[in-house]
Amino acid sequence: CVFSTAAQQRSTGDECGPEDPRDEPKHPLSDCALEHKAIKLEEQVRDLTERYRKALADSENVRRRTQKFVEDAKLFGIQSFCRDLVEVADILEKTAESAAEDAEPSNPNPTLKKIYEGLSLIEAKLHSVFAKHGLQKMNPVGGKYDPYDHEIVCHVPAEGLQPGTIALVTQDGYKLHGRTIRHALVGVAVESQ
Repeated sequence: CVFSTAAQQRSTGDECGPEDPRDEPKHPLSDCALEHKAIKLEEQVRDLTERYRKALADSENVRRRTQKFVEDAKLFGIQSFCRDLVEVADILEKTAESAAEDAEPSNPNPTLKKIYEGLSLIEAKLHSVFAKHGLQKMNPVGGKYDPYDHEIVCHVPAEGLQPGTIALVTQDGYKLHGRTIRHALVGVAVESQ
């Protein structure tokens, strides 16, 4: 009805000057529909913005986790190799101790002394390589028992030691960059009865 009057005025040639949209009455349904559509669009924008932020945060978390996984793989990728080398280090240490007992000053055999010196050099070099790659031998004697680092193989009467303290080590434990790769086999002091 409103639109047809305006159309008639234009067709009859009544020029009233530039049309002012404020002078024309507005259609109440179209305003309501436009407002409803605007509200819907704003909700969609908010929803999409929130979903975008969540997706961005998720992708950042995945990137960080992946980066941490790669860094851990670089650090601990040699873990199984280190476990095998630790066994070789144990054998070398026992052999060097045995050669040290036989190479005492009372024994005149110079060959044994040279073998002992060679084994000592090899052992020192092996431990420097271990240190270079973050592999450390644990020295738990006198410390508290920790189930994450130690495995109890026996109980020892506490003579001068507090109960729960490690009294002896039967097999050395090793850590790679702070992570235990082999538990130390220990004897824990207990109160004697």
